[in-house]
Amino acid sequence: MQYDEDDERRSFLPREKKWDQFPDSPREVISDSMVESELYNVSLKILHLLAFVLTFIVVLASATVSKGTLLFMTSQVSHNQTKPYCNEDLDLNRQFVVTLPVTERVAWIWMLFYAYCVPQVGTFIRSVRICIFKSSTAPKWQDFMLVMVTETFPAIGSAILVFDVLPQLDVLKGAMLLNGFCFIPGLMSVIMGKKCGSRTAPPKFILDCISLGCQATALVAWPLVEGTTDAWLIPVAILCITVGYWENFYKWGVEEDEMRPVREHDLPESIWLTVAKERIEFTNTRYFIYAFVSLWKILVFFITMVLYFLIKEGSADFLFDYYTLAMESHPIAIKKIAPVITSHLANIDDVVATGLGTTIESEKWTPVYVFLINVLSTYICYIFGKFACKILIQGFSYAFPINLTMPFSISILIAMCGAFAHDPCAYSGTISPYLFFDIPANMYYLQRFIIDEWAWMWLLWIMSQAWITRHIWMPSSERLARTERLYMRPMYDPFLIDQDIALNRRREVFRDEDIPILDEGDGDDVAGRDRKRSYLDDFDGGPDKTTRIFACGTMWHENKDEMMAFLKSILHLDADQCARKIASVMFSIEKDYYELETHVFFDDAFVRYDDSPEPYLNDYVQMLIATMDEARRDVHEVEVQWPGPVKICTPYGGRLIWQLPGGSKFVVHLKDKKKIRAKKRWSQVMYMYYLLGHRLMNGSFTSYEKHIRSENTFLLALDGDIDFQPNAVLLLVDLMKKSKSVGAACGRIHPIGSGPMVWYQVFEYAIGHWLQKATEHVIGCVLCSPGCFSLFRGSALMEDNVMKRYTTESSEALHFVQYDQGEDRWLCTLLLQRGFRVEYSAASDAYTHAPEGFNEFYNQRRRWMPSTTANIFDLLTDYKYITHTNDNISMLYICYQGVMMIGTVLGPGTIFLMLVGAFVAAFQMDQWTSFMWNAIPILFFMTICKLFSQANIQLFFAGLLSAIYGLVMMAVLVGVLMQIQQDGIMSPSSLFFFFIAGEFIVTALMHPKEVGCLMYGVIYYVTVPSMYLLLVIYSIFNMNVISWGTRETVIVTKKEQEETAAKAAAAPKTAAGRVLNLLGANGQDNGGAISFSVSNLFKCLLCTVPKTAEEERLIQVQASLEAIQVRLGMIEKKADLEITEEPKAFGGAASAPPEVDESVNSVTAEEYEELNWWMDEGDRIKKCETGTLPEDEKTFWKELVEKYLKPDVLSDASKEKQQIKKDLEDLRDKSVAAFFMINALFVLVVFLLTLKKDILHINWPFNVKTNFTYNGDTLDIVMQKEYLELEPIGFVFLIFFGILMVVQFLAMFQHRFETMCQILANMEFNIRFFQNTTEAIVDDKKIKKGQRWIDEVKEMQRLKADDDDEPEDLRRTTRGRRKTVMENERIQKRNRNAKTTLLESFNARYERLANPTKNESGANVRKRGKGGIGVEAMVARRTQLIPKGMDPRKSVYRPQSINNPGDGIDNPAFVSSEEFVKNFISP
Repeated sequence: MQYDEDDERRSFLPREKKWDQFPDSPREVISDSMVESELYNVSLKILHLLAFVLTFIVVLASATVSKGTLLFMTSQVSHNQTKPYCNEDLDLNRQFVVTLPVTERVAWIWMLFYAYCVPQVGTFIRSVRICIFKSSTAPKWQDFMLVMVTETFPAIGSAILVFDVLPQLDVLKGAMLLNGFCFIPGLMSVIMGKKCGSRTAPPKFILDCISLGCQATALVAWPLVEGTTDAWLIPVAILCITVGYWENFYKWGVEEDEMRPVREHDLPESIWLTVAKERIEFTNTRYFIYAFVSLWKILVFFITMVLYFLIKEGSADFLFDYYTLAMESHPIAIKKIAPVITSHLANIDDVVATGLGTTIESEKWTPVYVFLINVLSTYICYIFGKFACKILIQGFSYAFPINLTMPFSISILIAMCGAFAHDPCAYSGTISPYLFFDIPANMYYLQRFIIDEWAWMWLLWIMSQAWITRHIWMPSSERLARTERLYMRPMYDPFLIDQDIALNRRREVFRDEDIPILDEGDGDDVAGRDRKRSYLDDFDGGPDKTTRIFACGTMWHENKDEMMAFLKSILHLDADQCARKIASVMFSIEKDYYELETHVFFDDAFVRYDDSPEPYLNDYVQMLIATMDEARRDVHEVEVQWPGPVKICTPYGGRLIWQLPGGSKFVVHLKDKKKIRAKKRWSQVMYMYYLLGHRLMNGSFTSYEKHIRSENTFLLALDGDIDFQPNAVLLLVDLMKKSKSVGAACGRIHPIGSGPMVWYQVFEYAIGHWLQKATEHVIGCVLCSPGCFSLFRGSALMEDNVMKRYTTESSEALHFVQYDQGEDRWLCTLLLQRGFRVEYSAASDAYTHAPEGFNEFYNQRRRWMPSTTANIFDLLTDYKYITHTNDNISMLYICYQGVMMIGTVLGPGTIFLMLVGAFVAAFQMDQWTSFMWNAIPILFFMTICKLFSQANIQLFFAGLLSAIYGLVMMAVLVGVLMQIQQDGIMSPSSLFFFFIAGEFIVTALMHPKEVGCLMYGVIYYVTVPSMYLLLVIYSIFNMNVISWGTRETVIVTKKEQEETAAKAAAAPKTAAGRVLNLLGANGQDNGGAISFSVSNLFKCLLCTVPKTAEEERLIQVQASLEAIQVRLGMIEKKADLEITEEPKAFGGAASAPPEVDESVNSVTAEEYEELNWWMDEGDRIKKCETGTLPEDEKTFWKELVEKYLKPDVLSDASKEKQQIKKDLEDLRDKSVAAFFMINALFVLVVFLLTLKKDILHINWPFNVKTNFTYNGDTLDIVMQKEYLELEPIGFVFLIFFGILMVVQFLAMFQHRFETMCQILANMEFNIRFFQNTTEAIVDDKKIKKGQRWIDEVKEMQRLKADDDDEPEDLRRTTRGRRKTVMENERIQKRNRNAKTTLLESFNARYERLANPTKNESGANVRKRGKGGIGVEAMVARRTQLIPKGMDPRKSVYRPQSINNPGDGIDNPAFVSSEEFVKNFISP
């Protein structure tokens, strides 16, 4: 079988002959990130459905209860109000009425006042908390006064509403009137609609005017019907209350689809517009204002209440004189009336009292209960409404119940009032018989009530309110939006909860910083003017606001399985972004759209043999190249001729560029340690400066465009062994989009591997994430975002003192510990110091390979522990600046971290004391004996660490002691159980044991996916002494060791082997060596030797003779000839590069050049840069296309290396290195001394206090033992109580630890709720039974979420052939059996015809399914796939989008190629939507 050269260059896969086509397919291995429990997925769907239904029910029910209790309270406020009284406890043959006394009125008046105060007090507390614990600035006095005035009117209106308007109306009129509180918002809509002219559709403007007219009738309807002077306070209340919502209806950019930027001179100099602009984003300055306004509103409401009763009734003294009596039981007079001969009560004011009656005592708790029900229901409605908006179910579970509240409430009120009018005893068992709503007089004459009382106008009010608040049906915020992004005001109105959460829900969908203010000097050239014009025409951020994700991985010495996991994760991400790009361009689906580019920075990628300067790819790079095709085959399930990479020579080494099947780039940067600084931190510096410095700042963008791009550019930091799914990345992007203040976000890291050390880490990681990281997220912010899987915002890294300071070269001993040993934590520390927040998403899962060996684990933690302590200590010592700069770090959080730091430092001493006490309980020994038994191994291990600097010796004894302590801990467990049985379950040790165990169990149950981690708690328990005592000692004593500690394998060259042999020869000779010399043996005599060995245990040389002078000269001549050959090869290569467009391959197989003499092989700097043997090394690289770097990028890399990344050329024997070594040892010695003294003093004090517990102790009040002693001489019985005695310091330490555990436990619950919200917000609820028609599927309103479309595109872009295309007789039979010969032929044919890009695959499948032939009808043409969309819906959607004349059934792709050597690397990082259409889709 013959293949042409182009076909051969496309793949590294071996071509099999027809006679060798019998596969040996390995069993498919599913990575950890792909393992999803079906039960878990079904549970999430059920939970999502329950969230929809329960939120709808709760919002509707709580709003109805809030409205009903409000009307119930206002019904008891009227002066001299008389109601029917139930006669079942008095005389069934007579009728009674009750007139509420003044004391009863006073109780309800004060309950209404308190109900108003609750949200204002909540606003005050929230505002004060934010002003204290976050940064805030004093506002301008104009802003302060304007907010003060606009918030004063609603307070006055609320007082008039509840003390005058509602009490004078019957309950049905009052309820209906509440739908007429949208006048000012409606007026603002009309004014802004008229102001914006043609940009508003005429039908909308007309409906706005009609709605305003309907709302205007509410101002006069009831005053005209009632015909009283007091009724004209209704329009006053309506105007005062609704003026508070004016800002939300001042249209900044008019509608969601009509937003545009403005120029500075276009902004009118109006204080109203200034405030409206500032309130687009509720800043901390607003909270500063509301800290005063909230108290002011309470005062205004109180003054209005007093003034109203003073004017209305001539005095307000009764409010205070009867206050005490009102809050107690007081008498209520019941009067008998003359019988009314009707089936129902007539007007209660017309009845005649007979003067007879009785007196009952009021129920003093009834007003309190109604008040509490009202407050709780109002708050629950607000909270669940906000929850619905956060998880994007606001249509069904927020807008729908809000609009149903008043119809539902009025229906219930009509039923209740009708039943009460028929029988005053209808609710005697539920409601106090002397209390009820103020029912209408015409209750039994529905027609009269509707027509004569103008009740029909309520339909106009509720419909106009629904139109004015229509924005609540369309989510206008991102997922998991903050409260400030959802509502204009920080709290809610206590009396109009349903109207308030509709009118207060934000209409704007952008923030203040998102509004481009284009100054006149920005972009004077033609391109700049065109760019301005495009923004002014339609501002949606354009390509600058597109989410860009740079996946930046670092590799060193990963094995094949780890590389495979990483590559598969990137390929899954590539396929996901391709599907979203196709859905965006083809069908205008913008759900979570992002663009991707992957960069891998490979440390120490080259090796040099002997003295040759030529670089060669090391085995790990070769492994990565070979693994790429295998990963693509496993992910896409086809074996085709994949395109190879483009190879490029760079100033730092080299570069390989692949184009992945999804169209994104995969770039491997090969670092040469001879040319650029090695290690992970410097790789991070490389990609930060390359992507954010060169690619962004050197780009041809305006300053504003750079600003927007930087905020929407994210660097996904990855380790080379990470395993994740695309959804995990999208969850982190969600956190970033919540707030621009989020600088980094990390996910839940799961360690994978096998063996006891991995089992320990599984439980350790689980506890750390469940409790510690979740607590940091809730009460402050996360201190460390691990570099194995974290997302960083580009603009945050570009801040002052972040990226620049991250390039600081370690020059002090502490720098090596803080900067180099824990680079991820230090980077987060820099972000925190600049005021950014670091967040944690428990739903974003990633899997990383954990150390499986004891030594490797200890070395890893030896590096982590000092760096963690140093960075946290840096934050604590700089707490004043941190708390001032960072809004998310408060003094309480600093105190929390301080207590955690104290616990960390005293941890070894605490564990030691625990072991001492456990030995006493388990082995029944005295305190001193137990102390000695525990002190001896610890002192012994410390001595070993001091005397022996070799890590292997220390680790040997650490492992030995760990094994012994593991056995001891099992005995300790038995002793603890015995102690619990002896002291009782209420003893401190028992409570502590049960509390810790219970907390772990409950926490695990709150994480159902990870509950299996709990079984590894036994391993965690038995290793406590090792991990919290021995490991800490090992880390402190080896603080001077700055090596990485893991994955450290050394490639030894021939020269290094000879140098080692020479050193061994020059070393002092042993006795055996001297004996051999006496026998005439010489290390230099190996010419003509005959050797044999026995299993490599020893080697024997026979017949050795010294080399002759002639042989020495021949060897030198041979070396000179080989050096000349190398130089000739260099010259030929350089000539080929100058003459031909593509350099010719040379060199043949990957064989190392021979040794040459240094004097012959000396090269200049320019020649050294051109030495790139690796580009022609072996078949894999030799056949690849060759590209070149643009000059500007080459200059950038040279300047970057020169300034920040010069390789470390100092030898270990240099003066600088020796000084650093000495400084590190001094730091180690100081740390050991401080650590030992602190823990020794702590242990000594606590232990001595334990010995003297009989003198100085605290009596434990529980589990007191009582002893009875009978004295026979005196015939007395003596009773003695024996308390458990606790030493004070240990007890205080235990209390602090318990408080920390409680805080972490509560924070865990809060974080679990936030995680549930995030999961639900990312799910889509589609009932296909109702949304299965083509019209429903392509509906613009339903298509916005679009996850179904993306799933469908993913299925259609698969490279693997559809199962429907396969003949039935070729499919697998039961249990994997198949027709082998026919199946092999089919697979070979499928692989030959398979596409290599997902774009081509989608194009072919779309056109085939959209244009089926006669033979492809029926079952062979898939109508609908996984997403349930179908080709018919796709064609219909395309018809809606494309211009007339274009065929919606065609979609021709022209994939973009990076294989052009001239401009391959110079292509833009991402393809815009317009370029995508032009390059990939032609009409």
